[in-house]
Amino acid sequence: MPRIRPNALVLLLAYSACAPAALAGEAEWLCLTGDDHFRMWQAPTGEWTEVGSVALDPSNARLLISQPGQGVMVNGRLGKTDNLVSKAEFRDVEAHVEFLIPEGSNSGVKFMGLYEIQIADSHGIDRPSAEDCGGIYPRAREEPKYHHIDKGFPPRVNAARPAGEWQTLDVTFRGPRFDAQGKKTTAATFVKVVLNGKTIHENVAPQSPTGSAWLWKAEVPDGPLLLQADHGLVAFRSVRIRPLAAP
Repeated sequence: MPRIRPNALVLLLAYSACAPAALAGEAEWLCLTGDDHFRMWQAPTGEWTEVGSVALDPSNARLLISQPGQGVMVNGRLGKTDNLVSKAEFRDVEAHVEFLIPEGSNSGVKFMGLYEIQIADSHGIDRPSAEDCGGIYPRAREEPKYHHIDKGFPPRVNAARPAGEWQTLDVTFRGPRFDAQGKKTTAATFVKVVLNGKTIHENVAPQSPTGSAWLWKAEVPDGPLLLQADHGLVAFRSVRIRPLAAP
């Protein structure tokens, strides 16, 4: 089950049409979008806004336009704002995320706030790298300037759709395990990652957090879901997550 902070306990009672009914024996889905959705996320939420729909700006395909309404989260006008970090914390989960980006944009979904599945404008690339859409992001160093120190885990196929189209990401993830002394005994594992209906990873176990987080963030038993918001415009809808039973 997720580790819930006291002030977030009531969030597990939230319901939205984005969360399908659980089958017998399954945990309930926790929906992170929908009516009054920002109560599900830690403050500050910066320039994130809720709208009814988004599309490419017909005058500039690197921008998005939106229509009023509910159910879609977009990270402001310029795509450089605070990341969304869930109030609830999890270990082993199944997650569903739908996203849309304009041309040239970049985002990510980080499990436990540490292990990133990349979102990028990668449609049509013949041999995608871990920096492309669906990649498990490489490790990096900040100095003397930001650079990668490994190749991460590229998606096995390029399943990315063109910019301006809604895309789906379905992930089964298991967090790392630790012994009584706090020593890691089992690495975090992306059990299965499906992008737009195509399996792009199975049983991939990063040995540390991705990006530069491995340098300054400790691996932990539980952590939040994070949606990256400072690398470009992105919209999300139907974001839902549910805990899995321990193996």
